[in-house]
Formats: sequence, C-alpha cells, structure tokens
Amino acid sequence: MQAWKEYQQKNKDRFLNELLDLLRIPSVSANSAHKKDMVTCAEAVKQSLLAAGADKAELFATEGHPVVYGEKITDPAKPTVLVYGHYDVQPPDPLDLWNSGPFDPVIRDGKIFARGSCDDKGQFYMHVKALEILVKTNTLSTNIKFIIEGEEEIGSPNLAKFVASHKALLSADVILISDTAMISMDNPSIDIGVRGLSYIEVEVSGPNRDLHSGVYGGAVANPVTMLAKMIASCHDENNHITIPGFYDDVVTATAEERKLMAEAPFDEEAYKKDLGVSALWGEKGYTTNERTGIRPTLELNGIWGGYTGEGAKTVLPAKAHAKISARLVPNQSSADITAKLLQYFKQIAPPGVTVKAEEHHGGEPYMTPIDSPAYSAAARAIETTFGKAPVPVRGGGSIPICSLFEKELGIKIVFMGFGLDSDNLHSPNEKFDIFNFYKGIETIPYFHRYFAEQR
Repeated sequence: MQAWKEYQQKNKDRFLNELLDLLRIPSVSANSAHKKDMVTCAEAVKQSLLAAGADKAELFATEGHPVVYGEKITDPAKPTVLVYGHYDVQPPDPLDLWNSGPFDPVIRDGKIFARGSCDDKGQFYMHVKALEILVKTNTLSTNIKFIIEGEEEIGSPNLAKFVASHKALLSADVILISDTAMISMDNPSIDIGVRGLSYIEVEVSGPNRDLHSGVYGGAVANPVTMLAKMIASCHDENNHITIPGFYDDVVTATAEERKLMAEAPFDEEAYKKDLGVSALWGEKGYTTNERTGIRPTLELNGIWGGYTGEGAKTVLPAKAHAKISARLVPNQSSADITAKLLQYFKQIAPPGVTVKAEEHHGGEPYMTPIDSPAYSAAARAIETTFGKAPVPVRGGGSIPICSLFEKELGIKIVFMGFGLDSDNLHSPNEKFDIFNFYKGIETIPYFHRYFAEQR
C-alpha cells in the first residue's frame, strides 16, 4: 500500500539508526561477563516495541537471561500472529579477524557489519518497524504478539519452562520467524524446515601433567594425537558418518523433493569463490544443497590442547579438548543422537588416555507445511514486493525452539527470513544488507494483510 511505502521512506534513516544502536549492545549470552549487557539489550527491545505502538511490553525473568514480551491487540476476533526472535548473539571471537569492531557497526558497500546484524537483531527488528508502520498508518489487520528471547545462541535452555507456563499469553494462530535466509534477493525463497542440533564437548586426558616431548615422546600417548584420531574416525572414505545408529531414524528425501531442490538456482563456482575454497566436500551421492538441507552432518567446532602461544614449546600435553556438533533431520532426536555421540567417544578411547564427554545443548528438526494459509500469505507477500514467487527450500541451520512451540502452543511456524547464507553468521565480519533490511520491513505488512484475508 502506498501509505506503507511513504511512511517507510520518510522514516528509513531513523529505522537504520535505531538498529545500529541495538547492535552496539554486546548481548553475548554465552559469556557471563555480558550478563548486564543482556539486561540492557532486553530493556532496549522492550522500549522499541512500546515506541512502535505496542499496547504493552515487559521483561520476564528466567533462570538465565530475560524474555521480552510485547503485544498489540486490535480485536480479539482477528487472527493473531506471534513473532519470535532473539536478541542474544554469538561470541565475536576471533576478534583479530574482524575488519571493524563487532559491536561498533559500520556501513560499507551498502552492508551493515556487526555481530547480530543478521542473526538475529536485524531480522527481528524488521518486525518491530513493520508494527510501527501498520500502527501509524492505521492499517493493522491482525493482532501481533512478540516473544524475543535472550538465549537462542546457547540452546534456549529456559524457554521451554517459560512457554509452558505462559500458554494463554502466547496463544496465537501462527508463529512468524525471521531467523533464516533466502537464496538471493534475485531468487527469493522460503525455508520450509530447519535442522535439529546435538552439541557435545569431549575431553581427553593422558599423563598427570604436561611432559617434555623429547624425554617422553614416543612412550606416552599424546592426548591431542589420540583426540585427532578419534575425530577422524567419525567419517569414512565417502564422508559418511560412522557413529553406530546415527542414520537409523533419518527420513530420506523423496525423488520428487530432490528434483525440486535441484531446480533452485545454484552456482557452484560462485559458491566456492565466495568461500575461498578450491573444492567442496561432503557426503558422497548428494549435491551441495542436499548436504546442507536434507542430510545430517557432524562437524568439529573447535579443538585445543597443549601449547598454542607464540614461538615453540616442546610439550606433550596432559589434556586435549574438542567441541562437536551434529545437525539433524526429520525424524532424528537430539537426545538420541547426543547419547550415541557420548557413548561413541567414550567407547573408542585408546589405551593410555581417558575420555570425558558431556552434552552442551540440542534441539529438534522442524518442517512446516506449505499448504497452510500462513505459508500462502508469506509466499504472496514476498511475490508482491519481489515480483517473483519464492522457492521453497530447506534451511541448514537450527532454531531449537520450533518443535517446542508447536508442542506447547499447538500452532505451526512460518519462516520468513531476509538474510543470506553469505552473511557470515557466527563468523567474523557478520553483515546484513541494508537493502534486505528495508525489503523485510516492506514485505512483512503484506503478510499480515494476506493472512487476515485468508482467516
């Protein structure tokens, strides 16, 4: 509608500056040193909802970081949309790889560089500004509720309890999430599913102290070497995961689904060039898009042990550590896979070392139906502003709370992300195109309009 465009155009600079202010808050949920920053950020989100026209917004304390809730109820008879997002961000490390400060947002080449710019502050803030546009132009055709949490990046450990005890508060007809990506702005897409997650940490211990590698090398098992061998054993020559029972519950994609995925635009050479790699790697028998969407994976997220400082120190370390995660697909269970991973690493411990393995967090895979009124509304909204119908795809990332929401609230989720896979999520120099930010704000009001028409 013309009124929406005019309001956004008039206020677009303010919208951007408000987002930059939000990005300056180092809301790193994984680091206890940022506990005060988490509260500061939650309060800023609350105030942004009130300023946008929410009837009320408040912070709910949890055993961890607070949950922000807000709502704009126009008419109880109208359909209600529950918007989910998260204000916490990944740790910015390694800091020396950033071209600018992770919490000092800068704009280069039309892109916002800052931690959280795309994941997920920039994306949930599109919904806050869409609310403002709808309220200020008196065109809101739905009720809107917001739940913006502060623990998504650490597995949402306290959200289940909050949702279970606030079902009436969170009641809605659909959950709308912008924490996913599109193929590109030229080829819009909608994620119809996200993978689950199992995350563990392994510690391998050998001698009771660090040893001189000349005096003891060759006589004592080196924990770093042993850990490396254990990790290498997790894949075979076809890059197939060797953990016993890992694939037992995997739902294999149909030939028709694989055919549809193959129709999505994909330039392998451009993909490699963007990543700076000469070749791609993955499970034999599957394309790159299939490996990152319909197949489970096992990845080493971090490994350390021994001397890693400047110069040389000839030491045989006493301990070695690794963080390992698996991405899961329907119908895999994070609890089941976590148990299998923990058991595997404990069982394959070589003589001379002991292994301790423990769980960090996990989440379930989720699929959303493409024949629902909400999905149709999202697809129509995107086609309206992009001039092209979106392609349904499966996302490779994980949003742990999806299955929880459906279980506790009994409603489906629609993903409506405007990021790109190349936005350096969880990496140094995370970015979000200003064009994408504005395009999301432009598109979201149409979702509410079309969803209301179909209800």
